This record gives sequence, structure tokens and C-alpha cells, in this order.
Amino acid sequence: MDRLDREILGILQQDARISYRDLGVRVGLSANATADRVRRMRRDGVIRGFTVIVDPAADTRGGLVVFIDLSLRQDTTNEEFEERVVTLPGITEVVHVTGEYDYLVRARAADPAALDALLRRLKREAGVAQSSTRIALKGAHGPAGRARPDPKDTA
Repeated sequence: MDRLDREILGILQQDARISYRDLGVRVGLSANATADRVRRMRRDGVIRGFTVIVDPAADTRGGLVVFIDLSLRQDTTNEEFEERVVTLPGITEVVHVTGEYDYLVRARAADPAALDALLRRLKREAGVAQSSTRIALKGAHGPAGRARPDPKDTA
């Protein structure tokens, strides 16, 4: 990956729907050369997919969006946990993290009872020893769904 690839990725992260022509103009390439680079990054696994960020207030599915910090039991490997957790209902994202906990899981639960059932299944079926759960109240998003930058970072 070179400087142009990184620049293309940065623009796509802000607006994945930008046309190859407009993307090419921004990085100084033709539309065809830009499309070739995007296709290569997809083929090589650099770009794993494109997604839509939905405002939680506009999401008609309802229920709770939760963030669960998890520590694994001593007898559970990361590979075992990852294989099991993605099969559980409501799990939308699983991230291996540094710090006090091993993983951060994002999930959706219809109500507190469904959240309780999910937490019990994580402990029983996925090898979780300890968890700490936070419920999302609302999200703050700027242009193109990106989180608003911290004003201190724009100086």
C-alpha cells in the first residue's frame, strides 16, 4: 500500500458512495486507475466491505444497543471464543482489545430480559468469566455518519 492507497482509503471511510471519477479527482488519478486501486484493495483484503451507519434514533428495530466488555475464562482460547460468540443472536460486532478486558462486543437486545439471556449465554457457551455492560443512549454523528471530531483535535 502506498500514499495514494492510504488517501483513497481515508476518503472512502468518509464517503464510501463517492464515484470513482470524483475519488480520482481528489487523489489526482483517472476514474479507471482509481477503480483499479479500489478493486485491488478489495481483492487483497485491505477493504473488507462497505457498510451503512444507521442513526440509532431512526432504527425501526427498536430494543437496546449494548456494549459489553468481556474477560475470558482461563480455559477459553481467543479462537474458541470468537468461533462461539459470532453464532449468538444479537451480536453485531466483536473486537479484541487491549486493557482490562479481552473483548468489546456490540449487541442488540429486544429488552432487558433478552440482554440477561444473552449475558448468561456468553458465560455458559462462549467461555466468558466476567462482563461489564453499557447501554447506548444515543449516537452523535457528523457528515457521512462519522463521529464528530473532538474540538481540541481540530486546532
